[in-house]
Order: sequence, then structure tokens, then C-alpha cells
Amino acid sequence: MEIERRLEELGIELPPVPKPAGNYVHAVRTGNLLFLAGKGPWNPDGTVPIGKVGREVTVEEAYRHARSVGLVLLAVLKQELGDLDRVKRIVKVLGMVNADPDFGQHPEVINGCSDLFVDVFGERGRHARSAVGMGSLPRGITVEIEAIVEVE
Repeated sequence: MEIERRLEELGIELPPVPKPAGNYVHAVRTGNLLFLAGKGPWNPDGTVPIGKVGREVTVEEAYRHARSVGLVLLAVLKQELGDLDRVKRIVKVLGMVNADPDFGQHPEVINGCSDLFVDVFGERGRHARSAVGMGSLPRGITVEIEAIVEVE
């Protein structure tokens, strides 16, 4: 229950896991790796942030959106594993930013998720990562993030 205590210390309450938006599952395990499906952001009022980062959305706003995606990914991990202490390592994160063509601060946006993982898991939360810009994302969301996690 170390990670549960850490979440409590940080004042973090995990959101509910959303229903899949199609014929897929939230996670697939093969061996000791858990592949998490891409998730999008949400606002505390339940709305979904949309827009182009670098045009209608600031880097700071998109950072918060990426953090909210990280919370959803943690909720998926908890649902799949039952106990977040079973996470041995966040291995890889792919962060996609719905960006204006001239935007170049994709890493600063996806840091919202990466910083959360390190805050929660410490060194086990450090991961390899790609942070890339996209011409569009589903339903106009600002960010989508997926992850690969080593588990017990």
C-alpha cells in the first residue's frame, strides 16, 4: 500500500476509468509488460479539453491536461492490477499533442504526465518517452498518452 499512501500524501484521488470508445480494451498484458491504451484528458468539471496547443491552448494548460491523462492511466493500472505496488517500472510513454503546425514545445506538455509518474513512483516512474505533435486527435482533444508498464 506504499503507492496508495503516496497518492494520499500528494492529495491525489484517481478518476473513474472511462468506458472504451470502441472495440478495444484498456490494457493488454503479455508476460510482465502491461500495454495501456491511449487515453485523453478531462477537466475537474467532467468536460473534455479540446483545441490546438499553441493556438487556443497554452503550454501550461496542456501540461495540466497531460497530468489528467496520467491520472486516468494510473486509474487503469489500479483497475487492472488491483494494487499499484505491483508496478515495477513505467517503461515507455508515448505522448501525442494536438498541436499548431508551428508549435515545438511537445516535451513541456507531456511533462505533465511524466512528472506525475515520477511524483507517484519515484525512480520507478522514470521512463523512456516520445512526445510528438499531431495534426489532429480524436474529437479534438489536446493530448493523448499511452504507456508500457513493467508489472509483477
